[in-house]
Parts: sequence; structure tokens; C-alpha cells
Amino acid sequence: MNSNKEAYVIGAGGHAKVVIVTLKEAGYTVKAAFDDDSQKWGKDLLGIPVVGPPSQLESLSDPQAVIALGENTLRKTFAGRFRHVKWLTAVHRTAYVHPTVELGPGTVVFAGAVVQPDARIGSHCIINTCATIDHDCVLKDFVHIAPGVNLAGGVLLEEGVFIGIGSAIIPQASVGGWTVVGAGGVVDGDLAAQLLAVGVPARPIRKRE
Repeated sequence: MNSNKEAYVIGAGGHAKVVIVTLKEAGYTVKAAFDDDSQKWGKDLLGIPVVGPPSQLESLSDPQAVIALGENTLRKTFAGRFRHVKWLTAVHRTAYVHPTVELGPGTVVFAGAVVQPDARIGSHCIINTCATIDHDCVLKDFVHIAPGVNLAGGVLLEEGVFIGIGSAIIPQASVGGWTVVGAGGVVDGDLAAQLLAVGVPARPIRKRE
């Protein structure tokens, strides 16, 4: 069991506020936030000081942190940049995560979310406010499930998928890597990689670069 309850946050925007709250509810003391935007330095975020750029993490000994950036590509970039950081997994106390669920390092589960038996969630994923993930779903690394999303049982989301707010996915459907499903979309079958899909049912409208 981890006895070190000090944490740092990379990012100082709106998403970072929710990460800070989640870390606190999970019993961590958030020491500081880092951001590349110099306009934020010297200010605070929910009482947490924004002390400088993320590069300052390199001077810390064995820091623990969460990448509090909603953009999936940015989380992947920072995860590869800071190899010495221990990435924390944080679950808000009002979320329900069944004991059989696997949660990777750097993953956050926000307030009101539900993750059902035998789901497997990769590293640096975001399970946002009041999202539901049913039994046997598999989410690969850097996936972002927006608020109010509902995944039925056995859904597979490959690396970097973003599912927009209020969307739903039917049982056993799969979504290819780095595909985006727009807000309110209903995925009624498999989607290939690198697409932007929208609508009810969700259909590709263009290829993502």
C-alpha cells in the first residue's frame, strides 16, 4: 500500500480543477500544479499554487503526479517525457469501481462514475463525471470518456479514443485508435481508427490526421 500521499498535477486549467478535487477525495495532498502557460504562474487553482512549467518536475525526487490535461495526445506526450514520475491512479469517493476492475497508472475516475465488473482500463485514461462503463469493457491507454457517457458491456476502445459528452455505445462494439465520437453520438457498430464520427447513429464525417 502506498504511504506517500503527496501529489502533483500537470496542467492548471478547468480539467485540472476536477483532478485536484478527485485526488483530495482519494486522500492525497496536492502540493502544486505545473503549467507551460506563464500567465498562470504564481496564481492558485482551488488553493493549490501554480508554481511554474512542468519541467520543474525533473528536479523533484520520486514525485507522484497526475497529468491533468483533457487532450489525449498531450497526456501521451507528457507520460513519455517524465519517466521518473510515479503516475497516480485516483478514484473519487463517490464513484463506484468494482473490485475486479483494472485501472492503469495515471487514470482518474471522477465523481458519480460507475465502472462495472471485469472492466480493464489502461494508463492515463479519464473516466469523467457520471460516466458509466459496464462489465468486460476494455479501454486502452489515453482514452477519454466525457461526462455522461454510457458504455454497454464488452465495448473495446483502442488507444487515444475520445467519446464526447452524453454519447452511448452498444454492447460489444469497438472503436479504433484515436477516433473521436462527437457529443451525443450513438455508436451502433464498429468504428475504424482515426475518424471523426457524429450523429445518431454515429457515422464518420472525415478522417483525422
